[in-house]
Amino acid sequence: MDTKNRFAVPKRLREELGGEELERMFVAPGTESALNLYSTSAFEKLADRVAAQSPTRADIRDYMRLFYGRAERVDLDSQGRIRIPERLVSFAHLKKDVVLIGVHDHVEVWDAETWHQYLEKKQFDFDRMASSVFD
Repeated sequence: MDTKNRFAVPKRLREELGGEELERMFVAPGTESALNLYSTSAFEKLADRVAAQSPTRADIRDYMRLFYGRAERVDLDSQGRIRIPERLVSFAHLKKDVVLIGVHDHVEVWDAETWHQYLEKKQFDFDRMASSVFD
């Protein structure tokens, strides 16, 4: 990430998210202090899923406020870079080195050090996680 909070989204990830026509994305807070990048269509699908939840539940209202209140549309420049708003850089504790991870319909953006700590903590539980996912 450069001093203007920009980094390039690799072409392969851009193609997976929206093909050559991908001009903008949505960046939003994720879990474990990561950020999530969504194509417009993936963001709209997520919004539909959230909207289907009961607005009378306080936890859902809180989530919607925190998620949408910090989510932002970002445009890709001619070099395939996006600029992350400072408030989201702070949320994710991003520094110079970031890691991008494709996760199903979105990309997670992690501070490199935080990602390596996460791997250290979680990688040994992979077999157990796989068992519970495919039960």
